[in-house]
Amino acid sequence: MTFDGTFTRIANRVAHVAGMPAAFIACCLVVLVWAVSGPLFGFSDTWQLIINTGTTIITFLMVFLIQNTQNRDGAALQAKLDELIRVTAASNKFIGIEHLTEQEVEEFRLRCERAAKKALEKTR
Repeated sequence: MTFDGTFTRIANRVAHVAGMPAAFIACCLVVLVWAVSGPLFGFSDTWQLIINTGTTIITFLMVFLIQNTQNRDGAALQAKLDELIRVTAASNKFIGIEHLTEQEVEEFRLRCERAAKKALEKTR
């Protein structure tokens, strides 16, 4: 499997899991455990650094994973809309393309664009 395919699969899975209620509850529990442990560690700088570093790293990584997922979803949606506009009987091959890599979705989009240009040229 290619790097793009592997990254796409991982990004989809992480975005799906991160959006679940259980993930939110788990994060709340981590923060609660951290807060309760404050008195044990004397509310030290190290105690504060643990939550700050952890949340910063997770946030930094999640931004890129979520952005990747949204980029593909947006491109797939645009390709589907282009296909619906272009034809009266849309092709079923567009169903589920949001699960493809960004490059594969771009290939679908370019095919639609070329077909639309051909159709426009025929009407002139």
